This record gives sequence, structure tokens and C-alpha cells, in this order.
Amino acid sequence: MAEPTSLPPDAAFPLDAVVGHEEAKLALRLAALDPLIGGVLLRGEKGSAKTTLARGLAVELGQAPFVELPLGATEDRVVGTLDTRAALTGGEIRFQPGLLAAAHGGVLYVDEINLLADHLVDILLDVAVSGRNVVERDGLSHRHPARFVLVGSMNPEEGELRPQLLDRFGLCVGVAAPTLLPERVEAVRRRLRFDRGQPAVAARSGTGWDGSAAVDSSAIDDTLVEAASRLALAVAAEGLRADLTLCRAAAALAAGTRGSAPEVEDLRRVAPLVLAHRSRRSPFDPPMIPPEALEQAMDESLHADADAGSSGKADIGERGSGPGGRDDDASRPGADRPIVVGSLRRPPAPSPHARRSASTDRGRQVSDRVAEPGDAVALGPTLRALAWRQSSISDAIGEADLRAVVRHQPRKQAIVMCVDLSGSMGASERAAAASGTVLGLLTSAYEQRCAVALVTFRGAHAEVVVEPTTSVEVARNRLGEFATGGTTPLADGLVKGFEVARRATGDDCQGVLVVLTDGRATGERGTDEALEVARRIAASGIDALVVDCETGPTRLGLARSLAEAMGAQHVHVSDLDPNSVTTVVRNHIWPSGVS
Repeated sequence: MAEPTSLPPDAAFPLDAVVGHEEAKLALRLAALDPLIGGVLLRGEKGSAKTTLARGLAVELGQAPFVELPLGATEDRVVGTLDTRAALTGGEIRFQPGLLAAAHGGVLYVDEINLLADHLVDILLDVAVSGRNVVERDGLSHRHPARFVLVGSMNPEEGELRPQLLDRFGLCVGVAAPTLLPERVEAVRRRLRFDRGQPAVAARSGTGWDGSAAVDSSAIDDTLVEAASRLALAVAAEGLRADLTLCRAAAALAAGTRGSAPEVEDLRRVAPLVLAHRSRRSPFDPPMIPPEALEQAMDESLHADADAGSSGKADIGERGSGPGGRDDDASRPGADRPIVVGSLRRPPAPSPHARRSASTDRGRQVSDRVAEPGDAVALGPTLRALAWRQSSISDAIGEADLRAVVRHQPRKQAIVMCVDLSGSMGASERAAAASGTVLGLLTSAYEQRCAVALVTFRGAHAEVVVEPTTSVEVARNRLGEFATGGTTPLADGLVKGFEVARRATGDDCQGVLVVLTDGRATGERGTDEALEVARRIAASGIDALVVDCETGPTRLGLARSLAEAMGAQHVHVSDLDPNSVTTVVRNHIWPSGVS
């Protein structure tokens, strides 16, 4: 017989009931106490309780709103948009609140935030720190309070956040599922109890955490500021965000645990949360500072204050009343309560399109144009067009009045390296160049949100060694020792590389095929077959580059002929050093220069 249910059906798993993850719990509670700290980024593999932790924080904040932002959300859905009913019936522009308004006073959670469009991540981080959402477009100007704890989660194998965005997260924690048997058993036991409607853990009190404490920035003295800056310099953190966040997090810890001014030991306690993700310069650096390196930096920079303060190992426990510093006097706008913000007026001049961008049905709205048959009608610009032309909004709408949104989205590149590893001269050098170039290109991919793939061909067939990825960890795991030798199935290699590049090509991504070969092909019709495939590639419009690695005093020029048939740029390299090949590919893809 099932046990009686004693918990509400919509209850979320409590934060205290999560087994382990003490660093993640601390980070979430600090960010809730002082929103100026910034968002919290949870990095970890699937199934490691990232979502459970985020939902648990909302429970701890007194069943505060918990809003999950879907990856497919548009900018309108996030920041708010025009109230269609009011615009059509009364000619007024009214603001219809979005997800940022719904999250006011609670938690805004973005799973797989590394896959979210960069401009949306920028918006989330700006609003999370400022506590206000400002919307000025489509003929409306509106602002409303939006104080929430921003929690993002990501699986590093699916790609990294751009460093500019990663640095703006105040705190970052690595999250992993428990590996010890007793912890796993206890985690499962608690979840099963909760699913049966029973409390996952016994009620506790007096755990030492005051979630409603006021964080007083004036309590941060010069000694602590100097210690924070020394520590930030010790890990080579760029900018001043690390220094500021160290001070704010230490002050929040002291306020929440003791209700007193922060001490150096508070600084030491929060340092791993603040600094672990801030020293990465390239994708080849560890994604998080190794604990021993961070410990050494703290010992060296804080040695003068090593004996000051308490241990700083505070037990963070019971919930507070809500995220600190909220505008409680301002009511949270609900989705069913539109707010009148103005009347129709002429829009500003359209924004210029960014370099390497494409007009698509997704991305950021940059302007509008006269709608054509089949276009989705942009309501705001259409109403403005009507307002300019006629006195009454109820007059008939003509086709010339219909406006369509023009959006732009930066186009990413998927660079497919297609490398000859057959037994022709220089095969070992080409193998080394292939591995080094893929990793070298990931340096730029890390900055530009581009993907890199590797196809090799030798013997009887071609092989996709690395599918398009932005993750250095994934590439390193798959780039091992390459076998070389055998015949040269050039046509098969081109087919496989073309397939990968074509699959990766879409509205927001451009496939680029880079072929590293001397142009030789095995078989009676090997060269003819390769040229036939090359002409198919040219007809497809795929951007291509042939890196000619032919050596020797007598050169046949086969790679040049291949490039001409493919409609590709041809570059001869005499040095197969990975840095040289990487430079050639970068100069083709980013001619203006991307480091």
C-alpha cells in the first residue's frame, strides 16, 4: 500500500536534501544574499543535480518564482514585447512582460547556457547585476525591476562559454555526481522518500545561515580590499571583476554566517568560487584552476593574514526570506497585466549588420522592411506604418502597410579539416599538422563560437575522426596517434569531408572545407574521380581551401588542379609545422585577422 502523501504535489526537492555539493550550495546562497555578486555557473556532466540545485534554491527563498529559460527562446520572449491585443484594438503600444519579469524575486535558470545565443546571455548577465530590465525598441520604452538569481548550467563536453561571458559570471562551481557508494545510496534514498511525499531529510534548525541578512559594503575595510587584489593578481585574473566579486562574496559570507564584517578567512573560503574560472587565456588552459594551484596562490598572497579571523568553514543552512537587495516596493509585473508605456512613434534608424552575419528567421531584430508574401508580419512596425499614413487605426490595412522583421544572427563557421594520411611522402608530417591544426583552430573557435572537425583518408576509406565541436576536451580525447600509410582514396576523402561540411551548413553556420593534400590519388581513375567530386563541391557553394603540401624538385601541380575544379583557394605550404598551417587556414576564414 502506498504511503500517504504529506508534501504538496508541486513541491521541489529542498536544497538541504541534496547530498554533497556544498560548494554549489554556498555559491547559490551567496548570490541570493547579494545579487551584485552576479550569476552562478554550474559546470558538470549530465545527471549531476545541477537543475535540482537551482530548483532547491527557489524553495529555500520561500517558494520564490522559478523560471526556466528554454534555449529556443526569442529575445522578445525574454525581455518582453508588444501587447498585440492593445495594439490592434486601441492603437496603443503596451508592454507585455517576458521571462525576466516573471523571474523577479526568484531564480532564473538556464540549462545548457553555453548553447544559448550570445546576445541573450549578455542581456541576462546585465539584468542580473543591475536588477532592472530596460526595453527600448519597436516604438516602446519601458523599464521594470527584475532582481533574480541567475543560475546557468553547462556540460563542458558540449562546448565552452566565450571567455568574455564566462568572466561575467560572479561565481563558478564544478558539479559532479557522487562517486562513493554511501553517498550515492543516500542520494537515491532521499529522492525516493521525496517521491513518496515524505520529507527527504528531517527538519533542521540553527544551521548558522541567515538568508535575510543585510550585506553592508561599508564593512569591507581597506585591508580586505588589498588582500582581494593581491589574490586576483596572483592568479592573473584580468580586469577588476575578480577583485570586486571577492570582496562582495566575502562580505555576503560574513553577513550570512556571523552578521559581522568580513575577514581574510572569508576571502579564502569564497576564493575558489570566484577565481577558479577566471584564469583561462586559451582553450588549452585548464577550464578551472587546479585546486593545488589556487591553494598555492592563496598561501602566497594571503600569508600576511594567514592567522587572522576564523576558520571560514561556515555551515550554510536554513533558507532566508528571499534574494537580498530586491525592490520589494515595486510589484512584480505579471504576464496577464500589460503596462501602458507610450504611443506609436517613428523607430530609430536600423542598426548595421555585424560582420559575418546572415539574415535569418532567428537572431536579433535589427530593422524592418516591407513584407512580402509568406513573411511573418511584424506587428509593431506595421502599426507605426499605419499611424504615419492615416488618422484612424481602424482604417483598412493595405499590403503596403505590412512590415516584416529583419533579423541578423552572426554566422558561425564549421571548419572541416580533410587530411591525406596515405603512404605518400610526408605522411607523418601531415598527421602531426592535422592534429596541431585542429587544436590550433580551436583557439579561434573558442573566441568566435566556431566548430572544428577532422576527416582523414588512407588505405581503403575515409574516416571522421572528430565531428564538428567547439570543445577542446572532446578534440583532445579523439586526437590520438594516427595510423599512416597505404593507398590514397582522395575521392572518398573529399566525399566524406564534403558530407560533414554540408551537414554543418545552415542559416547560422557556414561549412568550410580545408583539404590538406599533395593532390595524388590511387587507382586508374583516382584523379578523375577526385576531380568529379571537386566539381560537385564547387557547385554546392561550400567555401573551400586546398592546402598544397607537395614537395620535391619535380611537382605535378595536382593539388592546384584540384583547387581549380573545387572553386577553392589554393595555398602551397613548404612547412607543415602546425602553426604555419593554422595561420594559412585562419587567414582564409578570417582575412581581417583573428588571433
